[in-house]
Amino acid sequence: MNLRDLEYLVALSQERHFRKAAEKCFVSQPTLSGQLRKLEEELGVILIERTSRSVLFTPAGDAITAQAKRILAETKELTDIARTFTDPMSGELHIGLIPTVGPYLLPYIIPALKQHFPELQLYLYEAQTHTLLKQLADGELDCLILAQLDNMENFGSLALYHEPMLLAVPHDHAWANRRQVALSELTGEKLLMLEDGHCLRDQALGFCFAAGIGEDQHFKATSLETLRNMVAAGSGLTLMPKLAINPLLTDSGVSYIPVVDPEPSRAISLLHRNHSVRRPCFNEMAKLIKTSVDIVVK
Repeated sequence: MNLRDLEYLVALSQERHFRKAAEKCFVSQPTLSGQLRKLEEELGVILIERTSRSVLFTPAGDAITAQAKRILAETKELTDIARTFTDPMSGELHIGLIPTVGPYLLPYIIPALKQHFPELQLYLYEAQTHTLLKQLADGELDCLILAQLDNMENFGSLALYHEPMLLAVPHDHAWANRRQVALSELTGEKLLMLEDGHCLRDQALGFCFAAGIGEDQHFKATSLETLRNMVAAGSGLTLMPKLAINPLLTDSGVSYIPVVDPEPSRAISLLHRNHSVRRPCFNEMAKLIKTSVDIVVK
């Protein structure tokens, strides 16, 4: 048994497809399949039920795969420990981001990260919060950049920036030229929202419900860009995080108005496992992200 065999097993558990798992591991399908058969022979148990349509893991396969994930995570931790004593800002770093942050934050920080930390190899993954938290806990990701929520106390956290949400209205709306809008003025309105699973939806709803603002149930968007287009088409109003607003786009059909009393906002943080040895790296990254984004969100 070797670590590569465990990587094949974990890849197959994630992909549930021999060809895709082989591609993920950069080997041929016969190589991956053959090594997993050898692993089964060595362990003396059947790990996988092979059918023409699907890949099913046996109870033994599930249990051994879970342990394999832990072994691979611990092995990576050994490499990370060694790196902290040589060059903490080098090597691979796997970062997870939520969809309402990644596309808008990355253009500001990637050039700066490459310039200041050229030996750092960044791997970026986008998914919803609940998926990213599990991947971080399982050791599949090194850190996350997302909106801070109450259920994240089990992870270490570094504050990055505080991001206000602006009211997005069609250009021909009566409020389009307002300098600001009090949250209480939206009482009775119904706003367009993202679909379930997006933490931004939950945060926006928290502000809305407190102010007596409802949700437009006729449409739920899968992305901020869909919400933006719906507003431009005159289908409603929504709250948009400031980093997602490009001040150079004046012909988008949408006007953005600051909301006050109170100002809807969210805290964006860098999350990591509490005892991660890569904390020095995260500290430096957090400083650079704060500097790169601070002017934009104010």
